Amino acid sequence: MTPIPKNIPFKLTRFAPTPSGFLHIGNIYSFIITYHLAKKHQSKIMLRIDDMDRERIKNKYIQDIFETLDFLEIPYHQGPKNLQDFQKNFSQVNRLNLYQDALLQLKETGLLFACDCSRKKIEKMDPNGYYTGFCRNRNLDFNKKDLAWRIKVDKHQEVTFIDLKDGLVTGKIPGILSDFIVRKKDTFPAYQLASVVDDLHYGVDLIIRGKDLWGSTLAQTFLSKRLPTNNFAETTFYHHPLIKGPNNQKLSKSAGSTSIQFLRKSGKKKEDVFEVIGNQIGSKNPLRSLEDFSFE
Repeated sequence: MTPIPKNIPFKLTRFAPTPSGFLHIGNIYSFIITYHLAKKHQSKIMLRIDDMDRERIKNKYIQDIFETLDFLEIPYHQGPKNLQDFQKNFSQVNRLNLYQDALLQLKETGLLFACDCSRKKIEKMDPNGYYTGFCRNRNLDFNKKDLAWRIKVDKHQEVTFIDLKDGLVTGKIPGILSDFIVRKKDTFPAYQLASVVDDLHYGVDLIIRGKDLWGSTLAQTFLSKRLPTNNFAETTFYHHPLIKGPNNQKLSKSAGSTSIQFLRKSGKKKEDVFEVIGNQIGSKNPLRSLEDFSFE
C-alpha cells in the first residue's frame, strides 16, 4: 500500500451532520479532525447538512448546528449561513432532481429491484438484521406504493478505495449492507445514494468520517461505479476513531448529557467543551481551543 503524500492538496471536504438530534461531542470531535486535516491539506470545508430523513429532521436541530459551530468558533468556507439560507438554497429537497436522475440511471442498468420487506420481516429471516435477498427475483413493480428500491450486491463484494493514511485499501461490503436501499419506501433517496450524488455535485474530494461508516465508504464507492462516468473513485477517505459513551457504546444524538446544548445550558464555555473532548480522547494535556488539537 502506498500512503498519500503528507501535504497533497485537496479541493473540498465537508462537515455533513444529520439534524435528527442536537449535536454531541462525538460530532464535534469529527468536525475538529476535519478542520485540522483540511488545514493540513489546504482544503476548503463545506457545511453540508443531510436532511433527507424527513420523519426525524426538525428545524430546531438544524438551528442547533449553526449555533454550535458559532459557539465553538469552528469555521467553514462554503454552505448555508443560517436556517433560512439552508432551506432556500442548500436543503437536499432542492436536489431531488439529481437523485431522481441517478436512480433512473441505476434502474436502466438492471441492478435495481423493488422490495416490500419490513425491518421486522428482515429480522425474522435473519437475526442479525442482514437482508437475505428475498425480493431479488420476485419482480415487484417499481411503481407500486410503499416499495423500497435496492441495488444488487454480491455476497462478500470487494471494493477498493483511496485511504488518506494507507493508500489503496480493499474491503468487503458488510452483511448489514447486503443489497442496500437506494430509494426508500417514501420515494425519497436513501442515505448512500444521496451522499454520493451530493459529494459529486459539490466536488468533494476528501471525505472524513468515523470508523462506524467504513461500510458506507465501501457501499458508496461500489454505487458510484454503477453510475455514469464520474470521479468518485478518486475521492480520498479518512476514518477516525469514535468517542464512545457508557458501556463502550457509540454516542447517540438522543443522549442528552453529551450534547453541546446540554453542556452550554450547564454553564460550560467553549474552552470547557474542548477540554471535555480532550479528556474523552485521553489527552495528557488540557485541550482548551480548536487549535490545541493535533492529528499528525
